Amino acid sequence: MIAHRRRPESPPRGSVFFFVTVSLVMAAMAVVPARAETTVPPKSRSVTVAVAANFLEPMRRIAAAYTEASGGRVRIVSGSTGGLYAKIRHGAPYDLFLSADQDSPRRLEADALAAPGTRFTYATGRLALWTRSKALRDGIGPETLRRGAFDHIALANPALAPYGVAAIQTMRALGVEKALSAKFVRGQSIGQAFQFVATGSAPLGFVALSQLRHPVRRPGGVWWVVPKDLHAPIKQDAVLVAGRPDPSAAQAVLRYLQSDRGRAIIRAFGYDVAPRAAIR
Repeated sequence: MIAHRRRPESPPRGSVFFFVTVSLVMAAMAVVPARAETTVPPKSRSVTVAVAANFLEPMRRIAAAYTEASGGRVRIVSGSTGGLYAKIRHGAPYDLFLSADQDSPRRLEADALAAPGTRFTYATGRLALWTRSKALRDGIGPETLRRGAFDHIALANPALAPYGVAAIQTMRALGVEKALSAKFVRGQSIGQAFQFVATGSAPLGFVALSQLRHPVRRPGGVWWVVPKDLHAPIKQDAVLVAGRPDPSAAQAVLRYLQSDRGRAIIRAFGYDVAPRAAIR
């Protein structure tokens, strides 16, 4: 009788895949944390940034670039400058405030709600008059406002949004504010004013140029960039909110905002960029 040697059983294919996958994951885990530890404070991996609506898209891109470069995570909360300011005063857990004006961060400083020496101007915004209406596309500009051949015009609420203030100043400088006031459709932020025009709720409106300069999602239509001399400069300040448990991670985001990469993103959206500021 011939004895047959039993061939060793091969592991199931699923097991091989499992062990290879686990090995790859463990190798990746051994590398990624080491990279993050050298660039992000060990006790904090997330920074919450309150961002004025006009700067939402640029901040999304800056946050993604910051995460790629450092491993740190950024959470973004967006709204009107006035609304975000009020939330910070009532204790909202925001680490940074990127305002659309200078006054709101100054008031936080005066009330000891902002860390001293951290406020700086990160961008100067530009206002634009935008339409998607075929009837208004030809020669959009001051004459469009003077003719008034439209039912509604969208703008951000000037009580909450600096871009709304700039829109009122522009119409006042052109002598059309009173004639058009009955046609105003006010959004709670410049983001809502943009949506009014984008959805056709208003045939035209004052928006932030940055909303029209998105590198990927082009909104269509035509616009007129409002000359700077028709309204006060829209200088936008950033500040570190006081009393947060780990300010070092937030300071790292502020510094990245002023890095070459951060400033390049800001310019790409149509903002003017101020000289770099020292952050204490």
